[in-house]
Amino acid sequence: MNYIKTIIVAFIIAITGSLALAPAAGALDPLEEQCSDPNSTSTICKNKDENINDVIKTVVNVLLFIVGIISVLMIIIGGIMYATSAGDSGAVGKAKNTIMYAVVGLIVAFVAFAVVNWVSTIFN
Repeated sequence: MNYIKTIIVAFIIAITGSLALAPAAGALDPLEEQCSDPNSTSTICKNKDENINDVIKTVVNVLLFIVGIISVLMIIIGGIMYATSAGDSGAVGKAKNTIMYAVVGLIVAFVAFAVVNWVSTIFN
């Protein structure tokens, strides 16, 4: 279980670090030369100036998808822990808590998905 917690913490640190470096990466525009022509018909140049709401919505949806996958995996792990507890009350309680927290995480992910989509429709 500590191994899974270590992986989740490492993933959160990696995401936080990449978000911290995102403003620096935004200063580099590799499409600036190619898209400098105002009559360019390239689909890359057309999508270059995406709405910030769409970008935020996409990032949040990807992160929520990952949270959903982790929640489902934790439900499976909790089910395996429950099945292999052999009647030990401590192991059964730990398995039930794992399943309960995974379901709560899944519900929070669904609610967050709904809130993000609702807010993005308000600002569009």
